[in-house]
Amino acid sequence: MNIRQRVSTVIQSSANVALVGVFIAFTAQSARGDDAAMVLKAMTDYTAAQKSISATFDSDIEVVTPELEKIQFTSSGKLQLTRPDKLRIRRTGGYADVELVYDGKTVSIYGNNAKAYAQAELAGTIDQLVDLIQAKSGAAMPGTDLLLSNAYDEMMSNVIAAQHIGQGVIDGIECEHLAFRGVDTDWQIWIESGARPVPRKYVITSKTLAGAPQYTLRIKDLKTEAVADADAFLFKPPADATKANLDSEIMAEFDELPTGTSAGANK
Repeated sequence: MNIRQRVSTVIQSSANVALVGVFIAFTAQSARGDDAAMVLKAMTDYTAAQKSISATFDSDIEVVTPELEKIQFTSSGKLQLTRPDKLRIRRTGGYADVELVYDGKTVSIYGNNAKAYAQAELAGTIDQLVDLIQAKSGAAMPGTDLLLSNAYDEMMSNVIAAQHIGQGVIDGIECEHLAFRGVDTDWQIWIESGARPVPRKYVITSKTLAGAPQYTLRIKDLKTEAVADADAFLFKPPADATKANLDSEIMAEFDELPTGTSAGANK
């Protein structure tokens, strides 16, 4: 074999090695994507199967100023739900103190700062309630997709790539760390490892605004026992509260931001 033939053989061997490497990398990436989808599906199946869920949470939403400075607004809250049609969420932050109560027939939203409440008749499910709130107010309500009965389909609807990053620890609990890419947003989720695959942390990153603002939700003290309080989903307005329309300014309190600001972490 002359030098030219040897060089040709080496080049061909290198090309074959490179092709094998690309194939292995592509196969590994596809496997990680499939694994991420399976872990997410296990979580959504588990949560959707729970008759009752209660939890506390902390949330952070970022705003990027014209000077590209990131400002975070932080809230804490509590939720209770009984499927298919009972829900109560209370969220308190520096600029809003708001509560939503749904008893399967009427949705009530009370703003403690505004001393006002809004109500609408809605005989249906939690899924229909979320659709109504978003349609009436335009509020993104990030994180509510975790509560839906079809959460997997909703969360995966715009996904173009997925990856199982590995493990992480949230509040001392070992979790599976997943990352998903979409056209307008990327998002990550940390799901408790083991027999109880519940969400522990959820991060949504906007790709359409400068600075890529994020929304972060940490879920704590999640329990699946039935709600013992028979009046947990009944709304009784305070005596000094006034009634407003569901699409009025009271709905702005659900956006977690001061009036006049906006963020891009929608999901």
